[in-house]
Amino acid sequence: MENSESTSSVPPPAPLSEKKENENVTPINPKFAELAESRQELLSRIQNLKQDLQNWRMKLDTQVKVYRDELSELKKSLNTEVEQLRTEFRELRTTLQQQQEDVTASLRNLGLQDELGETIGAEGAKDVENNKEVAQDLPKEDDGKDTNE
Repeated sequence: MENSESTSSVPPPAPLSEKKENENVTPINPKFAELAESRQELLSRIQNLKQDLQNWRMKLDTQVKVYRDELSELKKSLNTEVEQLRTEFRELRTTLQQQQEDVTASLRNLGLQDELGETIGAEGAKDVENNKEVAQDLPKEDDGKDTNE
């Protein structure tokens, strides 16, 4: 029984690890507070960055839409102008063909084509088709005067 008295009257000593934890509890609390504050600050910064990114995306989307609308309008305008030019070229081609036919008819009426033959008429038509100015040396009419005299 002697053993039981000695153990019951003296409290058992606390383990060393518990003492260290108790001593470290007070310094850890300020660390936790500092980490919590730092965490909150980082979360706030992340929220701000997310908001900035969302605003940037909205602005970019708006800008892209504006540019697409402008390009669409420019494309429509360009297509309209191209179609007008095509129409004008068709009209010009028709006018040139009509003028060529008129010149051919006038030559026939004057009888020059018969005198010169069909080859000159064909060459003249080819030159008019190619939008070239025709300068042909036609035989001069003999008016009875001799230029050598």
